Amino acid sequence: MKIDKFLQLFVVKEKRFFPLFTESAENILKAANLLLEQTKEEDALKRRTYAHLIKECETKGDRITDTIVGEILAAFVTPFDRDDIHQLAEGMDTFLDCLRDCSKKIAIYQPKACSKKLIEIAEYLVKDAETIVEITKHFDSMRDDVKILNGLCDTLKENEHIVDDIFESYMSNLFEMEKDAVELVKKKNIVEILEDSTDTAKTLSNTIRSIVVKMS
Repeated sequence: MKIDKFLQLFVVKEKRFFPLFTESAENILKAANLLLEQTKEEDALKRRTYAHLIKECETKGDRITDTIVGEILAAFVTPFDRDDIHQLAEGMDTFLDCLRDCSKKIAIYQPKACSKKLIEIAEYLVKDAETIVEITKHFDSMRDDVKILNGLCDTLKENEHIVDDIFESYMSNLFEMEKDAVELVKKKNIVEILEDSTDTAKTLSNTIRSIVVKMS
């Protein structure tokens, strides 16, 4: 048994990590909502404004991640394995980075219009972010809330499967219907990074599920 796990049986656990994870998740949710509004927007200047606001979220997320790493180094005992805390923080940061990449591509490429299916994928990214917020609220009672956390992780996985179907349908229609080669490339690159973002959320759910299994 690792020394961290041994100490966790006898020492009052350090819970300062939990508010940081919730803060990180809420920051991700803010970015996801901004991205959704950006996908609906057709004005070039407003698209760039949304990208700037999401960049601010990314910067804040980096600060939160740095704080979590600092707390890992400073803590005598952690609520769960140090490596898992670090992997979870990095996974949340990666998801936020993907949202930023999505917004950046929309602002740079300036497609003539985002289709309903692109907006629908962005809506699922908001659902992912909402689920991550809910997950972090159960970290303090992880051992008691195993079923709840597993269900929330399943939601992230199911969302990814749904987005896969939307992505395939969109790509099929895009290559069939879009006659402007430049516009086709723009929309293809945007939808690919949107779809990749849901993959990142699914990877994050796997990290969380692994922590839950270790704690149960």
